Amino acid sequence: RERVVCCVCEQKFSTINMPNLGDVFPDFTADTNKGPIQFHKAIDNSWAILFSHPADYTPVCTTELGEVLRFCNNGEFAKRKCKVFALSCDSAESHCGWQKDVQAHSGLTGDFPYHIIADEKRELAVKLGMVDPDEKDGAGMPLTCRAVFIIGPDKKLKLSILYPATTGRNFNEILRVLDSLQLTSIKKVATPVNWTPGKECMVVPSVSDEDAATLFPKHRKVTVPSGKGYLRFTPVDYQAGDGQLKQ
Repeated sequence: RERVVCCVCEQKFSTINMPNLGDVFPDFTADTNKGPIQFHKAIDNSWAILFSHPADYTPVCTTELGEVLRFCNNGEFAKRKCKVFALSCDSAESHCGWQKDVQAHSGLTGDFPYHIIADEKRELAVKLGMVDPDEKDGAGMPLTCRAVFIIGPDKKLKLSILYPATTGRNFNEILRVLDSLQLTSIKKVATPVNWTPGKECMVVPSVSDEDAATLFPKHRKVTVPSGKGYLRFTPVDYQAGDGQLKQ
């Protein structure tokens, strides 16, 4: 989709093309708290989550990065073969200092496990549509909103969500969505409302009843007043990240 935003670097309007679902996510090079990276190379053949935050040394952001830190230490992203990247308009030096606060608040020590990307010139924030016009730093420059992008091993965008600065993200929900994306990428199912691994999935409409009987022998069809047999539920034993599916 095309969107007009204020180019904060040149203080003029500029037309940019934001990535749509299914587009190859833009590649870029950037400095981080762990050194320079080229984004696609850093992703390699993994899934990836890129999430932006308004600023370092701010309260909500500290709790968010702390939660991601706990998930990394508990192996939640590793077992899903997913790499995590944070981003804000602060410098890599600022990130290195702030990460100590994140660790202290989380009660965790050791090497910081993920990259925090520096975007001081707002180039990535503008390119990816992550500028929050209502949030500004001390110099009056716009900050990044709380964006979330999930990128597949094919480097294509699978999900994007934008949160305002005043609303912290629920990373349990982001993990749930990642599980759904990984499951539905290898199985002809969709995940219904409030689905979590272990619950029933739905057979996608493109699968015929004949094929459904073969692919999902334990599936069930729900009768509705319209008489249309589109509500087809099936058990799928999904183990997060490893692609093992049992019927």
